[in-house]
Amino acid sequence: MKKIVLAGGTGFIGTYFEKNFKEMGYVVKIISRQKKHISWEDKAGIVEALENAEILINLAGRSVNCRYNETNKKEILDSRVRTTTLLGESILKCKNPPKIWVNSSTATIYRHAEDRPMTEEHGEIGSGFSVEVAKVWEKTFFNIKLPKTRKIALRIAIVLGPDGGVMVPYKNLTRFGLGGIQGTGNQKFSWIHVEDLFQIILFLKDREDLEGGFNCSSPGPVSNRELMQELRRVMNVPFGLPSPKWMLELGAVFIKTETELVLKSRWVLPERLEREGYVFKFGTLQDTLESIVNYKNV
Repeated sequence: MKKIVLAGGTGFIGTYFEKNFKEMGYVVKIISRQKKHISWEDKAGIVEALENAEILINLAGRSVNCRYNETNKKEILDSRVRTTTLLGESILKCKNPPKIWVNSSTATIYRHAEDRPMTEEHGEIGSGFSVEVAKVWEKTFFNIKLPKTRKIALRIAIVLGPDGGVMVPYKNLTRFGLGGIQGTGNQKFSWIHVEDLFQIILFLKDREDLEGGFNCSSPGPVSNRELMQELRRVMNVPFGLPSPKWMLELGAVFIKTETELVLKSRWVLPERLEREGYVFKFGTLQDTLESIVNYKNV
């Protein structure tokens, strides 16, 4: 029996993974706060799920799509550290632990970059709350010593897919004529199609010689200006009103989010993945957006 464990696997990405792994013949165990799954409080149940599992994928963590007040910031950080620590402790209790543990991280760990792209070898770590969360999250993960389990941290860029994620608000903005640039429009938008994210995990599962951190983003990052232009083209919307920084800051207060999510320039390249031979299925934004927008017509 092939078994995989998805921690925090009830969101957009986790749902996609569950469907695909089941189609491959895996039994999928999910750890979450939902009653129908294994509870984070059920430590014995978590160990049982991990026992003899082929892969553990940890996607758990409170959403960063909120205002960064002290309460939310504490929950964002604690939710990542707490779940990662608990999973590590649970693996150590297994007689036959998972062969590989893939833990989420974020491409936001790098600095705001409009001058050059960030790679694993030459990327510069940024500063600020989001970066500190990423740094503590990765440190917690890599400090856990597991003699039988290979560990990989994926610095994931913004994930695009047909059934959720940021594409829902982006499509709505474009549909109602608000699909212009956000801020200056010069900030870089690093992204990855959810199918490539899934395939990367399969690729790393089979490459037993690989471990450590990987940038998980497409090789074709674009500017915000190019993103909105391409989205308008794919959706056949002739124009889009721009959203200057002051308007975004005002709107962010009302919808309880942070402008960093759209204004930070994330220019990230998957240098290590490509060097090791991974070939992206969705390497261009054009192919990605067309597959997403036309998904229900296929």
